[in-house]
Amino acid sequence: MLVLEQKIDRSICFCGCDCLSHTFCLSPPGGQGQFPIVQNMTVTEGGIANLTCRVEHNDNTSLQWSNPAQQTLFFGDKKALRDNRIELVRATSQELTINISEVTLADEGMYTCSLFTMPVKTAKAFLTVLGMPKKPEINGLTKPVLEGDQITLTCVTSGSKPAADVRWFKNEKEIKGAKEVNTSGKTFTVKSSLQLLVNRHDDGVAYTCRVDHVALIATHEETTQVLEVHYAPYVEIKHSIPAPLEGQYLKLECVPHGNPSPDPVLWTKDGGELPDLDRVIVEGRELTFMSLNKTDNGTYRCEATNHLGTSHAEYKLVVKDPNALPGPPDHALIGGIVAVVVFATLCLIIVLGRYLARHKGTYLTNEAKGADDAPDADTAIINADGNHAHAEEKKEYFI
Repeated sequence: MLVLEQKIDRSICFCGCDCLSHTFCLSPPGGQGQFPIVQNMTVTEGGIANLTCRVEHNDNTSLQWSNPAQQTLFFGDKKALRDNRIELVRATSQELTINISEVTLADEGMYTCSLFTMPVKTAKAFLTVLGMPKKPEINGLTKPVLEGDQITLTCVTSGSKPAADVRWFKNEKEIKGAKEVNTSGKTFTVKSSLQLLVNRHDDGVAYTCRVDHVALIATHEETTQVLEVHYAPYVEIKHSIPAPLEGQYLKLECVPHGNPSPDPVLWTKDGGELPDLDRVIVEGRELTFMSLNKTDNGTYRCEATNHLGTSHAEYKLVVKDPNALPGPPDHALIGGIVAVVVFATLCLIIVLGRYLARHKGTYLTNEAKGADDAPDADTAIINADGNHAHAEEKKEYFI
């Protein structure tokens, strides 16, 4: 028996112990090796709970299952409690298995398997029932919403056990809400709120409340609401060509943005009606000039209105004569001008260099006045010494 005890896994406990934190529960050694083995179960509300009690060595001693209220469910193959949800699956000398269908939260608790030896040996298995969260509901949204309104969206889901996790998504991007959890009996009601200051960019945005829970295997419950925001219009004008010329085709398109859509739009020129409607065509939001001329010059305004306000945009039309447009640049003339500038620059550099060289400086020579008439060098030196006081300054220039 000591060898048996060493091989017992930590997830197994002996009969009579608290099996809430164990996978198996069995009787202590002894009693001719007879002990019941059970396993904790977790099932979702509305599902089927399978309770199995096994005995490794049994001498035909009876097995019994009883519920948390200690009411006998089955004694061997004999049903003891009138409950149509409870059915016998297998009853042998070594096993007693029963099913509880349509499980409710009230079925949660400790179930006992008894082996009627002397003394009676028991093993307890805890049945955990998960409460399925209900589909979430989003409250606080009225349609339409006006731009500038502040609204609070509240997502509510009830019936979860344990408490569900509620998450918000704005166009599939998760955002954070304020969560609140309340208990109701054995289940939880979870709320999450979003506060929004609505603007025109929220028009058509989908807000989704998603519920995650352990009972929702590989899936989730969610509800989506799409905001409809009403706002005053704003207008822009698009033109088909950037620089209109006489004789060209031009189309101006008025593009109003607003909800409700501001239709129709109103075109005017210089604050008055459009002239020459035979040549200028108004079709829906478009203003078309079949052949431009200078009489079309002016400021064209598109105005759009809905019940929240009015907006406009303007386009100033200036039609140019295609013959009066400047031609391409004369490259020969430009080249000639550049050559003249380069030549003038070189001449200036040469003149400036000669001027600086001529005025470099002066110095005194070692030759005295009259030395050229001396018959020899010695006489020249003597004469130079004698006339030193009257020596003349000579200048040399270098070019």
